[in-house]
Amino acid sequence: MVPGLWKETLGLAEDYLSLCCTSPHQVPPPPSESAAAMRRLGQDIERQHQARFDNLAQTFLRHCGPDHCSSLRKVMEELVGDGHLNWGRVVSLFAFTGVLARKRLEQKPGLDPGQQQELGQEPISCRELAETIADYLGEEKKDWLLDNDGWEGFCKYSRSAREVSQDSSMKTALFAAAGVGLAGLTFLLVR
Repeated sequence: MVPGLWKETLGLAEDYLSLCCTSPHQVPPPPSESAAAMRRLGQDIERQHQARFDNLAQTFLRHCGPDHCSSLRKVMEELVGDGHLNWGRVVSLFAFTGVLARKRLEQKPGLDPGQQQELGQEPISCRELAETIADYLGEEKKDWLLDNDGWEGFCKYSRSAREVSQDSSMKTALFAAAGVGLAGLTFLLVR
């Protein structure tokens, strides 16, 4: 394990999930360039594919069982099971997990964690989901992250996306890899 990489991944995941589950008026500024980039790209892809993400999250919550983190880990493993991890798929993973966290919070409003447990729904925190992302990307895929310059490489990817944001065809091409990730998620959750 590369402790700094895991910790940076955890911080990035916590920041993004906090953004997804907090009132916009209460969100602090991003703690790093990579967090700002993930916020921007994650929200862009979520907006582009809102209906699909909502359906995927609902399907996931219906079929994942009581251990959301283990189920999310399986989805992550399948998402890159073809060995073609890329920044678009990483952004898709963050966006999906953000929608999932938000849907989970909305699912049973007014129930405290004890009542949710009685209904067979384990409470899940953004921290647990963030740790699942960090464990997967920061441990399982650490070699890929290191080969791609870590989160600094992600910032370079984000800057490229920003430079071409005026050209919608280039932006579409940059998000095509994320679309492949969404298609994989759809396949996994409906089979």
